[in-house]
Amino acid sequence: MSRPRGRARESVDTDRSHTRSFPARMSALREVAAFIAEMCAAAGFVRGACLKLTLLVEELFANTITHGYKQDSEAPVRLAFEVRAGRIALTYEDTAPPYDPFVGVTPPDAATTVEDRLVGGLGILLVSSMAKDVEYRRVDGKNRIALVVTAPE
Repeated sequence: MSRPRGRARESVDTDRSHTRSFPARMSALREVAAFIAEMCAAAGFVRGACLKLTLLVEELFANTITHGYKQDSEAPVRLAFEVRAGRIALTYEDTAPPYDPFVGVTPPDAATTVEDRLVGGLGILLVSSMAKDVEYRRVDGKNRIALVVTAPE
């Protein structure tokens, strides 16, 4: 049986591990946010931690589409969450060309005006400052970002 085009695929290994793949399309962001909300609710995490996690994933997802594929794509973006007491570990994977978004991430110079600052990079700075243990690796032809968000239960 064929899967409807553009629909997410989900597998839940245990009640503490949640995985789903989405097409790399901006229109999939609503489904991505719903999946994160469902996972957070099932894990009993507070709203603030879930909103933080949603923001981080949306930034990574938008970067994959905008900078990785350069447009919407049917290529998969895989989200895998492992829930443990007080934390959520995320593994984010895409098949876009190799790119480590965290190389050279530096806070903007506070002495410069907004008009004089370079465009871009603030979203990834946000991701790296809001998450713990942020790591990028290229594995089996995929970009893999692993990070941890603390989430009081």
